Amino acid sequence: MGIFDRLSRLVRANVNDALDGAEDPEKMLEQLIRDMSEEIRRARGQVAAMIAQEKELAADKAEADRNSSEWARRAQLAVNQGKDDLAREALRRKRDSDENARIYDEQLTAQQHTVSRLKNQMQELENKLDSMQSKRDALIARSRRAKAQQQVSETLGNLPNSGAASEFERFERRIRTTEAKAAASAEMADLDNDDDFAALDRDLGVEDELAALKANKPGASASATPTAPTAQGSAGGSDIEDELAALKQNR
Repeated sequence: MGIFDRLSRLVRANVNDALDGAEDPEKMLEQLIRDMSEEIRRARGQVAAMIAQEKELAADKAEADRNSSEWARRAQLAVNQGKDDLAREALRRKRDSDENARIYDEQLTAQQHTVSRLKNQMQELENKLDSMQSKRDALIARSRRAKAQQQVSETLGNLPNSGAASEFERFERRIRTTEAKAAASAEMADLDNDDDFAALDRDLGVEDELAALKANKPGASASATPTAPTAQGSAGGSDIEDELAALKQNR
């Protein structure tokens, strides 16, 4: 393959690609309909001109037929009057008129066929135009939907994959960490309270045991309730209790 062929193909490929990118489906559909309408308009003009020619040929043939009849009448009249020379001339004119009528008839037949073919072609164009017009709105709607979908896809494709999403995940992790720390602090506070209550329970147990030991002392009454010493004998009562305790220890 020569270099010029390759360059030519490259140029055609680039031009076609540029044209494809520049085409707007909606505008192209409208232009196609306008082009089709223009073709139908020209076709109608051609059909009208051919119909006019058909009518002219029909009129020429009718005129030739009338001339043939007229010359035949004159030839008969000349024969009746014994004027053979005039009869011969009239017959020659009749023959020319007949030939003209035959030619006009052939042309008229061909013209009628042409007009019929053009009418059929024009009808086909009109049917195509009707079909295009009926499909135009649906095609434009499909084109718009396709454009919208493409724009959405391009927008989604241009969104950062690691920017906002990663930041969102980072804040989510921070919130989870804060929640975990708060839960741990609450659990530790509960543990501290449990220790205090446990210590309190232990203290209460010791007091109960001490009270039980005191209740089991010899001479102690189970139902006796110790009373506070009066103000007058508070000091002496304390000494007596001390001495009594010392005696109990020396037994």
